[in-house]
Amino acid sequence: MKANKKTYTGQVVSDKMDKTIVVAITTRRLHPLYKKYVKKTKKLKAHDESNDAKAGDTVRVVECRPLSKDKCWRLTQIVERAK
Repeated sequence: MKANKKTYTGQVVSDKMDKTIVVAITTRRLHPLYKKYVKKTKKLKAHDESNDAKAGDTVRVVECRPLSKDKCWRLTQIVERAK
């Protein structure tokens, strides 16, 4: 088993699928030429076994084996609930 799995913290964008959430991971990167910070967003599908997470929640996801065509992340913790 792989010891150091990747973990990301992001916001739930969609919870419309059964046992699946879409999480948006936002990072800030410095542009090499213009020296200005640019926001970059990556969306991942994550497995949510009990359908706990709702849209707007901040969650932590961890890498796992492929569960479907494009789902290879698993929800580990809901950091903060949406207001």
